[in-house]
Amino acid sequence: MRMSELSRETEVPVPTVKYYIREGLLPSGSPTGPNQAEYGQDHVRRLRLIRVLREVGGLGIAQVRKVLEAIDAEELSLHEVLGRAHHALAPSEEPSEPSPELARVKEKVDRFIEDLGWRVSADAPARWTLAEALLALERMWGVEGAETFLPYARVADRVAASELASRPPNGSRAGMVEWMVVGTVVYEAVLTALRRLAQEHHSARRFA
Repeated sequence: MRMSELSRETEVPVPTVKYYIREGLLPSGSPTGPNQAEYGQDHVRRLRLIRVLREVGGLGIAQVRKVLEAIDAEELSLHEVLGRAHHALAPSEEPSEPSPELARVKEKVDRFIEDLGWRVSADAPARWTLAEALLALERMWGVEGAETFLPYARVADRVAASELASRPPNGSRAGMVEWMVVGTVVYEAVLTALRRLAQEHHSARRFA
């Protein structure tokens, strides 16, 4: 298919397709003549993946590039790919110089994760996300322990186990990697949306 057909099938404007090619996010097509190229289903899949990362995940170009590089690194195990994707998707990285307060709360988060029995890398960005959240709760309401996250951890454990036990329609390694990465982005948005809807429902029952 030509670029115009690729654009129609993926609903990505031609200028955006060209931009993704220039940025190295999308491979160039196979040349068929002067200023012409042919594109295939691999381009369709990659464009749809980029759309999910950009539109649902809200990722910038640099973050999308990191996720795609992890997906394309065939020497990595699926576990390593997911870890790299989590790093790229994370809203929080380890601060270069964390404040004493944040470092203290981070220790509570680390103990909490250890008590859960979860096998999580020491540099997982989500540790810092939890630490920042716990510090905010301390300052606002005097919440002292990461145990306040326990109900959410139990739900997250069940959801994650169910997600990783499922299989994509395409059972290849590439299909499995895409399934894991897209699932991370999409279902995080789903969980947030469902929680807000549930809060509105219970608020209406109690306070309306």
